[in-house]
Amino acid sequence: MHRSTSCALAAALLFLGLPIASLSAQSRVASTAQPDSARLSYDPALRGMTWRSAGPFRGGRAVAVTGDPVHRETFYFGAVDGGVWKTINGGQTWFSLTDGKATIASVGAIALAPSDPNVIWVGTGETDWREDLTHGDGVWRSTDGGDSWQHVGLEDTRHIGVIKVDPNNPDIAYVAAMGHAFGPNSMRGVFRTSDGGKSWKKILYLDENTGAADLAMDPSNPRILYAAMWRARRSPWGLDAGAGKSGLWKSTDGGDSWTELSGNQGLPATRLGRIGIAISPSMTQRLYASVEAPDSAGGIFRSDNGGRTWTRTNSDQEFRVRAWYYSLLTADPVDPNTVYVMNLSVMRSIDGGRSFRVVGVPHGDTHIMWIDPKDPRRMINGNDGGAQISFDAGASWSSVYTQATAQFYHVTTDNQFPYRIFGSQQDNSSVSIASRSDNGAIGLRDFWPVGGGESGYIAVNPADPNIVIGSSYMGTVTRYDERTKQTQDISLGMNNWDGLAVKDVPYRFAWTFPIIYSPHDPKRLYVTAQKVFLTTDEGKSWKAISPDLTVHDTATMGPSGGPITLDMTGTEWYATVFTFAESPVTPGVLWAGSDDGLLHLSRDAGATWQNVTPPGLGKFTKMSIIEPSHFDAGVAYLA
Repeated sequence: MHRSTSCALAAALLFLGLPIASLSAQSRVASTAQPDSARLSYDPALRGMTWRSAGPFRGGRAVAVTGDPVHRETFYFGAVDGGVWKTINGGQTWFSLTDGKATIASVGAIALAPSDPNVIWVGTGETDWREDLTHGDGVWRSTDGGDSWQHVGLEDTRHIGVIKVDPNNPDIAYVAAMGHAFGPNSMRGVFRTSDGGKSWKKILYLDENTGAADLAMDPSNPRILYAAMWRARRSPWGLDAGAGKSGLWKSTDGGDSWTELSGNQGLPATRLGRIGIAISPSMTQRLYASVEAPDSAGGIFRSDNGGRTWTRTNSDQEFRVRAWYYSLLTADPVDPNTVYVMNLSVMRSIDGGRSFRVVGVPHGDTHIMWIDPKDPRRMINGNDGGAQISFDAGASWSSVYTQATAQFYHVTTDNQFPYRIFGSQQDNSSVSIASRSDNGAIGLRDFWPVGGGESGYIAVNPADPNIVIGSSYMGTVTRYDERTKQTQDISLGMNNWDGLAVKDVPYRFAWTFPIIYSPHDPKRLYVTAQKVFLTTDEGKSWKAISPDLTVHDTATMGPSGGPITLDMTGTEWYATVFTFAESPVTPGVLWAGSDDGLLHLSRDAGATWQNVTPPGLGKFTKMSIIEPSHFDAGVAYLA
């Protein structure tokens, strides 16, 4: 679910020059000052440096997958931050189709033209709206199997979840777009092109707050379409999803006109949230839908008459866990009674949606599945561990260790030679990985977890690289000793607050909160919640060395989610100290920036704090990264 926080450096950079000698000095932005690091870009020693991949080759989140209808070993997936990838050997190896060819980063949808698999359509910007989502720049198209790419519009849709291509004409395509995540815009809904993307027509639009979350096309009659419309709005501290005009719509004329199905017999007679929709290719009047609705009214629904009437076949809550994040279905192309539902795991029904069993996929948090229209045993699943392929209906799968798409929040190194690299991978583990190997390549034997979890900073003791401090959400802090291979919980207190709003917990830890060793004293370790905390005994005891350094507006600290389903897992905890650093020049000069708009400075190791927020920043501006100068204690760089 997450991009590296370091990517924020590309978004905004402020140079702060604060005279340390003057306790009354105010912050200032020096627009004409020459940063002391500017000369580094001209350093001849850097000109010859090149990038190399150190790994780990372990897949990251993928929400877009498809397969070649002709070549059995060929599949594609789109990484939420890593572009488009292709395999021609059933997933044993993957290679990028977009690096250096197109500005395709976040991929939300991918489709091949059934009549010409050399035509690849890609919709950018993921639609599983986590708080640190990445938006895209519209639709891209290749007509030569990915050797070259053309941008073909819809740039301001930002988040595209589905593309459907006419089975008889590779130039006719339909796009389901959610639009802007954090505010209203009109570039959302369902769009159609008939000329390969040269022009687009918006064919289903409800309002500036409601986008298209899913789209299904009848394979026997491409003029029949079903669209799931979803009202959703993100904020840095939560998600407001459902209600409004969310619902299900149908067209029988290629999108020229639409009829709402949401009020039809059998569907919940209440407000609706996110809906996933699938057509059974072997019985196209049969539809399956995963419906989010309040008061236990949701579940898995089936229609046998093209959506005129519906029956709820399964009401289990497990199909509506984090409905905003999952909810997609895939119908078996041959057996109308077999359907797959994506959620924490893949679940399969062989009795028309009445009962389900888990299909063992190599990684959880499953988002999407493509099944070969001619061979239901051949499939590819996209999940938080990448994309994996099966040729035996899910009995076995390709490996997660073949894709260079892992998402890391932060990286750091230790002081050994050769040095090791540390970080935490989204929806996986922390990692310590070798910077070089005598085996010809840095492989599986060269990396392992070092405590903590998926979301946090890693801090290596500068005096003893065997001691690694890791973290995970809700304030988990761990101490790992490489010599004993043991991990000890050194959290400040209880670290499981599932279901509670951030205003109701004692310590407000961000999903990825700072852990920093002092560059002057390896016994001093800092972590931050709404306050800055210090330990000098490796976590046996902690003390606060600051007051609350956030705005802590109560409007930003309530429950996340709703009005149908709450999502209270710590992801949206807000009003936190999001970035922290100590000057490497002068001990006790501490910088602390909050995610809700404040920057503070202490010159006396935390005894007193001064608000030095740069003027002109908007309300609730996130202080993402603070980097003090290595030459002047009064200088820092702020993203």
